[in-house]
Amino acid sequence: MRPTRAGWLFAAPALLAIGVFFVLPVAAALLMSATDFDLYGLASLRNVRFVGLENYLHLLERPLFWRALANTLFFVAVGVPLSIAISLGAALLLHSPLTRFKGFFRTALFAPVVTTLAAVAVVWLFLLHARYGLLNHALSWLGLHPVDWLGDPRWAMPAIVLLSVWKNFGYNMVILLAGLQAIPGHLYEAAALDGAGPAAVFRHVTVPALAPMLIMVSLLTMAGHFQLFAEPYVMTQGGPAERTVTVLYLMYQDGFKWWSLGTASSVAFVLFTFMLGFSLLQRRLTRGVAAA
Repeated sequence: MRPTRAGWLFAAPALLAIGVFFVLPVAAALLMSATDFDLYGLASLRNVRFVGLENYLHLLERPLFWRALANTLFFVAVGVPLSIAISLGAALLLHSPLTRFKGFFRTALFAPVVTTLAAVAVVWLFLLHARYGLLNHALSWLGLHPVDWLGDPRWAMPAIVLLSVWKNFGYNMVILLAGLQAIPGHLYEAAALDGAGPAAVFRHVTVPALAPMLIMVSLLTMAGHFQLFAEPYVMTQGGPAERTVTVLYLMYQDGFKWWSLGTASSVAFVLFTFMLGFSLLQRRLTRGVAAA
């Protein structure tokens, strides 16, 4: 029993921190989601009523919630594959023996990851400006009409997807680059002796060897894209025409703008349910593809 007791003693500080800063807040939020906790509840708990599943049922009847969910799913469906594809492409280029100045490019491509998201969003707010933005100036040089990237409902969410992919793909790139560097060289030599071309080598050697990394990267990327908040908060405030309102942004509005904390907590747990379900589904699909 002594090794077991020593292990629990060493783990106790971490378990205590997890319990205080994670388990208790989650339990409190779950309890709060079954109440009408609002600004009056902050003044006195006697003003709080237990409403059961009323907050969750109200969400199902709320058009703005379905709009926010559709926007979030669009962001996930477009942003996750695009981010992984660009990350893998950048990792393959940096892993190529023909690439020079690898250290410089690796640092430059990873730099946006460690940059403050709010500052980056402000910079992109000016880059995408309808009249003075650099991107529209580039379009004018090509003879194209300027685009109101953040004011047009058709382009607002794609513009935010573009920003998010640029901001975060460097993290996945570093993970995939490490996975590429860990693939044994004799596998490529054997494929070359068998006469396999670049496409066959990538399909039958690189992708299967990178499968664990790709699964982990896809899960992390999807979880991050479900939590889209800072970009629409800084750049569009949910507009135009509610096309960039996400589930997390809706939770922020309910909780910290209208002080309906019970409703905001229910939104948080609905988002958690969707993230858990999609993560399990994606894990199962990616494992099936990797096994094939």
